[in-house]
Amino acid sequence: MTDAGPDLAVPPRRDTRAWRALEATLRAGITFHSCGCGGPGYRPRTWPQVRERREAARRLGVAEYAVLQRWDPWEADSAERSDRPRPPAGG
Repeated sequence: MTDAGPDLAVPPRRDTRAWRALEATLRAGITFHSCGCGGPGYRPRTWPQVRERREAARRLGVAEYAVLQRWDPWEADSAERSDRPRPPAGG
């Protein structure tokens, strides 16, 4: 059992790609807890969003945990490595 948090929006039962995205998010240690003031922040809802963020983490050399929580996966935080070039848009 995992305490995913009260802000979790459970995907439809038959949406296997959404369930894969949720599983990847939870396995990375990201939950859906918040103070109640604005929700838990960005969480990927689809498998393509997870794949894009995993690729960004790999290319940027940062933790998957951090990138899975970003609206823009290619935006490097100042505390993270930013010396690698950003890939061209759309690929």
